[in-house]
Amino acid sequence: MEQRIHGGLFTRVLGPPPCAGAPTVVLLHGLGLSGRYFVPLARRLAARGFTVLVPDLPGNAWSRAAVCRMPDVVRTADALARWHRRLVPGPSLLVANSVGCQVAAALTAHHPSLAHRLVLLGPALTPGASAWRQAGRLLADAPREPLSLIVTAAADYLLTGPLRFAISLRHALRDAAAAFEGHLARIAVPTLVVRGAGDTIASEAWTRRITELIADGHASEVPDAAHAAHYSKPEAVAELIETFAAEENP
Repeated sequence: MEQRIHGGLFTRVLGPPPCAGAPTVVLLHGLGLSGRYFVPLARRLAARGFTVLVPDLPGNAWSRAAVCRMPDVVRTADALARWHRRLVPGPSLLVANSVGCQVAAALTAHHPSLAHRLVLLGPALTPGASAWRQAGRLLADAPREPLSLIVTAAADYLLTGPLRFAISLRHALRDAAAAFEGHLARIAVPTLVVRGAGDTIASEAWTRRITELIADGHASEVPDAAHAAHYSKPEAVAELIETFAAEENP
């Protein structure tokens, strides 16, 4: 696994280098985190022949120095679009988790040429839910996740810093209330919405709503998994992604 600054963002690269015609997957992390918790999934996708890119989003973790101020969701998507154009010679399959799904939706809505397929894992935040309610859902989810994930997330939150985390949360709540559903409705590419069966953050009703908003939306559920299904059940999620990607060439 290569790890270095690419296009201004700290990026993990697994599998063959990006090149025209090769299947490329971009993994987008959630609020205040880094891409580290995507590495188990990234390794399995790379073993299946995908080029896998895992950036730390602007202002987060090892990409802290990429910005002076934490950007909102749309500006994060714009920065990611610039990074994508520098690294990937064509559209990629975007895979996002949690609040990363808001970034992926904004990116796909505003820069539609950069994605040919989209996978939303445990999409958050739910429009209309307060910060306290979202925090309660996060606390309820924590005991359902592997302890190693909790340790990884805690280290990433400390690296990002509490102030930047709080600003990012405020941006995400505003985006969820005002723009998220509109971005979802503008997505024109095939999209798979994946939920861990025990996820307390992305409810079954909300994931069903997302699937209905997207013109070509499809739903799937991972048994015995919570919000971070890609971490606790990376093999199952990799298989879902591989099958979904192969549907382009039946």
